Amino acid sequence: MFKKFALSAVTLSMLGSLASAEIGFDGGAQVNLKEELGAVEVPSISPASPEKGIIWDWLFGKQPAEWTIMVFVNGKNNLEPFALKDMNEMEVVGSTAKLNIVVEAGRMDGYDTSDGDWKGTRRFLIKKDKDLSKVTSPVVQDLGKVDMGDYKSVVDFGKWAKQKYPAKKYMLIVWNHGSGWEKGIRRPISKGISYDDETNNHINTPQLGQILKDIGGVDLYGSDACLMQMAEVVYELKDNVKYIVGSEETEPGDGYTYDTFLGPLAAKPAMTPEELARTAVDAYSDHYKGGSEGSTQSFLKAASIPKLLTLTNDFSYAVTQAGEKDLAKSARDAAVGFAIPENKDLYDFVSHVVAGTKNPAVAEKGKALMSFITGGLVMYNRTNNSAGGFWSGPVDYGPAKGISIYMPSSGQGDGYADLQWAKYSNWDEFITWMNS
Repeated sequence: MFKKFALSAVTLSMLGSLASAEIGFDGGAQVNLKEELGAVEVPSISPASPEKGIIWDWLFGKQPAEWTIMVFVNGKNNLEPFALKDMNEMEVVGSTAKLNIVVEAGRMDGYDTSDGDWKGTRRFLIKKDKDLSKVTSPVVQDLGKVDMGDYKSVVDFGKWAKQKYPAKKYMLIVWNHGSGWEKGIRRPISKGISYDDETNNHINTPQLGQILKDIGGVDLYGSDACLMQMAEVVYELKDNVKYIVGSEETEPGDGYTYDTFLGPLAAKPAMTPEELARTAVDAYSDHYKGGSEGSTQSFLKAASIPKLLTLTNDFSYAVTQAGEKDLAKSARDAAVGFAIPENKDLYDFVSHVVAGTKNPAVAEKGKALMSFITGGLVMYNRTNNSAGGFWSGPVDYGPAKGISIYMPSSGQGDGYADLQWAKYSNWDEFITWMNS
């Protein structure tokens, strides 16, 4: 049951003269407006309630923005200089009446001293300016020390941003290091995103999915981080988002180029989530095109991810039934891989199996999976080849079609079985069979 709410003094003063008289509308019967207002039941709103602004906007016809872009910028590690750089890129565009660009940014001692060398975590409403060396946007909140490796910090930010800057559509970007699903032992914390060097905490893969659920979902999610466009990761996200943007490979330090990404949105704020996802992929790929660093970027349709599990199950089952273990191993080794060698492009792996199989069922199921990846799951995919460097030679990312998967050549990493992908698919059994 709704309760009556108390209108503000300003609103009552505007309606007072009307309410004191009997008024007829369109030549109809006389109405006592005071009695009618008293009979209206609407939600109870206290004077300090954050919903007050929403009610005010409803009364006076103010429309919400088209988009609110929420960027969780964890600069509490060696990426801190890039955090400030990206915020300055956002200020090239700035928020408008139709576009809110909201940032939660964190800094710590030991990495970067520029731009006032402030520490802690602050929330900003990004405003347009021309100074690329200093963030001039207003600090909306100074939170002090915040553990940016705690998924609840992102939940708090997302709920706050949605409430304070309502919009028709929302995008959440998590900015930091990323490792997708990693078995590697290069550092004690792995398998996730948003590494906080001050707390030695990070957000693991299931927690990333929990974030989207707890904030009530978004239209578009982007990982401005390495290695996150994996079957194991996106399966955790699928139920609370429409489209997912990410990279199969590591991202160069620059990450997203926020001016060329957000500029088209400011010019066309009525973009659909699909249009904005494509814009994000283009802005990223265009920035690295022609350079020496390779790059991958794609966006997926979340509603298609359950079918990815089904078709992957069908294919892997066919391979095991055919007994083509040696073919599966050679296909795994030949498929395009990434900075974490156990991450392989799923499409490329399947294509090598299909090319070598002598079993009609394997060929049929493999072709169905390949067709689905490029026709129903990955809506848009772009790659730039790497010219190589001191540690490795050139890399052709052309065979990568936008979604990677975990394919270790030995046992599975600790915790893999806890992922929804492992629970609901037979991929973990397939890995065990292939390595047995």
